[in-house]
Amino acid sequence: MGPRTLLWNDAERRPRALLRVVLLVVVTALLAIGTSLGAGGALGGVRTALEAAFGEAAATAASAVLGVALTGGVVSLSTLIAGRYVDRRHLRDFGFRLDRDWWLDCGFGLALGAGLMTLLFLVYLAAGWVRITGTVQPRAGFAVRFLGLVGVFLLVGVYEELLARGYLLTNAAEGLVGWVGERGAVAAATLVSSLVFGLAHATNPNATTLSTVAIVVAGVMLAAGYVLTGELAVPVGLHVTWNLFQGGVYGFPVSGLGVGASVVVVETSGPRLLTGGAFGPEAGLLGVGAMALGTAAIALWARWRTGALAIHPAVTTPDLRAGGEAVDAERWEPRPDE
Repeated sequence: MGPRTLLWNDAERRPRALLRVVLLVVVTALLAIGTSLGAGGALGGVRTALEAAFGEAAATAASAVLGVALTGGVVSLSTLIAGRYVDRRHLRDFGFRLDRDWWLDCGFGLALGAGLMTLLFLVYLAAGWVRITGTVQPRAGFAVRFLGLVGVFLLVGVYEELLARGYLLTNAAEGLVGWVGERGAVAAATLVSSLVFGLAHATNPNATTLSTVAIVVAGVMLAAGYVLTGELAVPVGLHVTWNLFQGGVYGFPVSGLGVGASVVVVETSGPRLLTGGAFGPEAGLLGVGAMALGTAAIALWARWRTGALAIHPAVTTPDLRAGGEAVDAERWEPRPDE
């Protein structure tokens, strides 16, 4: 295998998977630099104008949404640019087919995230590790602040899933499938994308080794929804309500960060190993248990939807623009031997 073959796939007429990921990093860095130079002082000015016009609560909520939208916009735009011109993919091949089945799966993900976090809250409450000290805080401007949280977590759920699962996991699986087979490639790609996901949260406030490992496990849970359906509907929905209910409803920290508004105000105690302490429930062993339960629920859902548990071919077989063999995800059915 010559140097050119190591970097270029002649059959697919595009760079190899590792080079595609490197090019995505380069595109993202260039867009981030350009955006920071162009919008450095703009957000501060927007916040000042909003505070003067609508008050502090609206300004805080809008500033948070705009900040996340800026980050998410850079990540999403760079991913779509790299996907179109480097990967040669259709937009739908990032896991956003957005048909009726997509929204049904997304609804399941939304319900699952809310249900898992509610279960954790009830377990903490029954064990005496959480004490409710108030409700609907802060009172002033709560509705606006809560809507801001919904916007923030929606944006985070979309762009983090697009990057970690839609792009990174897919490219890793495609690059490895010829070496270790379909199952080995998907397992390795899931591990790689989940490790990146965990390390991305390793510098958050109150992060520990256990919290990083737990976020890696969360990455595996989220990846299961993508691997088994070929769409990001389940992981996006799950990601959104897992964060929203953890912080905005039950008042826990979200990956070590306070959210500034919650339906329930709590004080937590109990062993940090089980509860996650100041990082939030997802960093404790009970949170990891909830992730295992969530992964099992996703598998059951996928089996109910398709009649079998199988890796969706869209994860390992690209549907390339202007060439390549297409995978019709809408008409795909698992093979009998799977």
